Parts: sequence; C-alpha cells; structure tokens
Amino acid sequence: MWFGIGVCSALLTVLSVFLNLLVIISISHFRKLHTPTNLIILSLAVVDLLVGLIVMPIEAIKLIETCWYFGETLCDLFMIIMGLLISTSICNLVLVAVDRYVAVCHPLLYPQKITTTKTLISICLCWFFSSTYNIGYLISGRYFESSQRPDVCYGKCYLVVSFSWTFTDLFFSFVLPCSLIITLYLRIFYVAHQQVKLLNSLLKSGKCVMEGSVRRKSERKAAMTLGIIVTAYLLCYIPYTILSVTGTTVISSATITFLIWTMYVNSSLNPLIYALFYRWFKISVKHILTLKILEPSSALMDIFTDYK
Repeated sequence: MWFGIGVCSALLTVLSVFLNLLVIISISHFRKLHTPTNLIILSLAVVDLLVGLIVMPIEAIKLIETCWYFGETLCDLFMIIMGLLISTSICNLVLVAVDRYVAVCHPLLYPQKITTTKTLISICLCWFFSSTYNIGYLISGRYFESSQRPDVCYGKCYLVVSFSWTFTDLFFSFVLPCSLIITLYLRIFYVAHQQVKLLNSLLKSGKCVMEGSVRRKSERKAAMTLGIIVTAYLLCYIPYTILSVTGTTVISSATITFLIWTMYVNSSLNPLIYALFYRWFKISVKHILTLKILEPSSALMDIFTDYK
C-alpha cells in the first residue's frame, strides 16, 4: 500500500514539475510571449512548480510516516511555504480575472490600463502580501497553541488556530477572491455573448466586420481558456476548504487525504489546459524538446505563426 502511494505521489510530482517547467521556459524564452496575461500565467506556473517540488514530496512523506522528523523550525517553514503558495495561487487567478475583464469588456482601454510594468508590480505585490499574511497567520496559530495547550500529537506537523482566525482566513483567502473571480467572469461571459450576437447581426445584414473581430475572438477564447483554469481550481479546492471549516470528526482520514491531493493535482492540470487550448504552447514545447531554443536568435521567433 505504502509503495503504491509513494509511486503515485512521485509520478504526480514529476509530472507537475515537468509540465510547469515547460510553461516557465516557454514564456521566459520567447519574446513574443512577454505579454501581461502570460506574465500572470508564468507566476501561476512558478506556484505550481513549487507545489510539485516542495509540497507534494513532503506531504507524501507525512502520509507514509507516522511522525515529523524534521523539527519544529522546518515544520513552520513548510507551513509558511504551503500557505504562501495557496494564497498566491488564488491571488494570481484574481489578476487573471481582472486582466480578462478589461480585455473583453473594455478592449480600447486595455493597452493603457494593463501594461507589462503594472502587471509585474501587481504580481510582486501578490507574492509579498501573501508572504506577510501567512507569516502572521503562523505566528497567531503558534501563539494560540501555546496559550490553549490543545491535545495535539507530538511529532506531527500541523497548525491549530482559533475559531475566529479560521473564518477570517476563510473570508480573505477564499470567499472574497472567489466571489470577485466569479463576478468578473460572469460579466466577461455576458459581454462576450453580447459581442457574438452583435457580430452575427452585422454579418446577416451584409456589413463588413472583419476589422477588430479577429482580436475580439482571440480575447474571448483566452477568457474561456483561463475561465476553465479558474473552474478547475475551484473544483479542486472548494471540497477541502468546506471540509476544513465544518470539521473533520466524521470524515475518514482516507477522504481527507484524497481531498488534499485533489488540491495538489490542480498544479498539473493547468499546463494540460494550456496544451489543449493554446497553440503557442504546443509550438513552444516542440522547440524546447527538440532543443531549437538553443539556436541563435530563437527567442525572437514569432511563436504564433511558426507552424513548422
């Protein structure tokens, strides 16, 4: 049984690291991919890569072993990193939603409102505030443990927090960002639907609407693809989030473990979604695996029109 768990976790770790490395190399190497939207995708891929490199192996060890052998300091560090990655992931998805909202609903304002510099600053602030928040969350939890002295198992690595902190964290780390994401995407799909209706009516009347229609179609496709990523994230994270708030006394440990690893599986899903819907990702992966990126001036290649 433990051998099977170890093999499955190892395969999932390798898959997550490999796929997200392809995303990171693609966006970092090719100049044509240095867009605000892709920078957010790059940040999300870094989060998923770190989940595969750090969180998955340690969670697999915690699952197989009965005790935590790495000391309280490393336990605290692991808790901060895990919280940081979860918070940064949802924060990146908020940035994605805002980016798509402006692109689809206010296309004329997009070049001025969403620039590469502004996006980089937003991503850096996202990582900074996520780090600060999770350090404070850990300190608060450790203080609560020392003051309340709950009956915890020695040698385990987990955090006990107060009831008020649990719901505060739930609101700021999940409910608020998810509500914002869902609201923005409902607006995006409504506007996209209206644009399609308008385009169809113009086509029926015989008017030429080619100019600008290709860009709008591309923006809608990007919004749909990133909407699928957001949906996959919510489906992977909502069950465990609800379970962690309502309590786990009547839920088997096997169910809890399954829901935890469902969250981690999400780190491998995003690159697969890119592969299904983004042609630029397929082309860039081909150039990476065939080592064509080592050729001179390969970074200047037009990744959107190279079909060779």
